[in-house]
Amino acid sequence: MRLRPWIFAALLACGGFLVLRSFVDSMTFHPAAYPDGWWDLADRLGAEDVSLEAVDGVRLHAWRVPAAGEAAAATTLFLHGNAGNLTHRIAHIEAIARAGSDLLILDYRGYGKSEGSPSEEGLYRDAAAAYDWLVESGAPADRIVCHGESLGTAVAADLATRRPCAGVILEAPFPSRAAVAARVLPVLGPLLARGFDTAAKLATIEAPVLVVHGTADGVIPHSLGRETFAAAREPKELWSLPGAGHNDIVERAGAEYGRRLRAFYRGLGAGL
Repeated sequence: MRLRPWIFAALLACGGFLVLRSFVDSMTFHPAAYPDGWWDLADRLGAEDVSLEAVDGVRLHAWRVPAAGEAAAATTLFLHGNAGNLTHRIAHIEAIARAGSDLLILDYRGYGKSEGSPSEEGLYRDAAAAYDWLVESGAPADRIVCHGESLGTAVAADLATRRPCAGVILEAPFPSRAAVAARVLPVLGPLLARGFDTAAKLATIEAPVLVVHGTADGVIPHSLGRETFAAAREPKELWSLPGAGHNDIVERAGAEYGRRLRAFYRGLGAGL
């Protein structure tokens, strides 16, 4: 039986749409698997290897790093962006530890030494497994800070809706993947790129929120950071860093980065 031309065209269009959407999904994640990275820096950081298991059985790897030189004011679960692995976040690790927080930095499935392949729901499961490991290891839930970077901001926001936390730090965040896609490909972009809806989740989070965004960010524009900030509930703070791009916030901020984090940690439980 021959298909009518319009039916054939519709099927072709649907097939093309699904192919494009699958392509967009595959471009979301850029993992660097072991041995890529600077794994030899673990000793310098005082990092301890941690093995985790997500609820679906995927084995995950993380580093645990103690606060530097003082009793920890908080415990940070750091959720990195979509590229590389945890060894590419040395500047963040050192700055957070110096600011007075113990740290667990996770590699999502497919990244670093972690098994599996990344997906949105997979990343959410991975973050929950890391959080649960912290609590089981003795970290009080009311001192855990969910700290996300870039794509990790969506993971941090999701985690804060699933687990109690003391605070949420979002570096270079975006309201949703559709909002980012709309800047690149209006109309069609938001249809292809769905999920990672940070703004909707922030509206339900009661913990203090600190949003950090560079004014010269060429990957996720500062305007999207402001839009994300607007979606958050009080107490909240926006730190716009003049001249900083997407990947140099720690370096551009210098000592001020540590001062801001230290003030945030010390203010937990008392508002920002």
